[in-house]
Amino acid sequence: MANIGILGGTFDPIHKGHLALGRQAYEQFHLDAVWFMPSNHPPHKKDHAVTDGSLRLDMVRLAVRGIPGFICSDFELHREGNTYTANTLALLTEKFPQDRFYFIIGADSLYEIESWYHPERVMALASLLVAVRPYEQDHPSLDQQIFRLTQKYGAKIHKIHFHEMAVSSEEIRKAAASGASIDGWVPPAVADYIRNRGLYLRDEGCPGREERE
Repeated sequence: MANIGILGGTFDPIHKGHLALGRQAYEQFHLDAVWFMPSNHPPHKKDHAVTDGSLRLDMVRLAVRGIPGFICSDFELHREGNTYTANTLALLTEKFPQDRFYFIIGADSLYEIESWYHPERVMALASLLVAVRPYEQDHPSLDQQIFRLTQKYGAKIHKIHFHEMAVSSEEIRKAAASGASIDGWVPPAVADYIRNRGLYLRDEGCPGREERE
């Protein structure tokens, strides 16, 4: 049996903050692997066009190459329609019944999870690893939310002690569109890929947080 962390999202593009979060989860919870899983048709991304999945997958593959324990997964990109977390986890547990899955999210998502598609299935099929900022680690409202979800759904929720990086995919797209350097935000191979492919040159940047659901 393997303990697998799932870090999903649009990854448009993947950046160093995603990798740092995966590394912290991997080390703190002694995971056997972290699967970086680009979504196909994220249901929350309706306000702007999302880069083609094959390109986003390429960038994830380049970002995790050579990093022990990190795996690029195309599991969601092969599916049609919206890629809901509940469905993804159900398919994963069916295909890999011997493994235990840990779903990595941000603290903001923990407050919104009950608005997701079948949240009870999400919390039944995977433990939640929640990335919390230093000032949130002992925040009463966060602890109350964890307690409430645990009581209501039988959820298994653990905090990732994570020093969030000041970077977002939206900022990177805007910088690339304006010709500014993105080298400090993404791995060198990803920066080269974006430049060589001319990605985001017509992207004007769109509001919206980089959240999975």
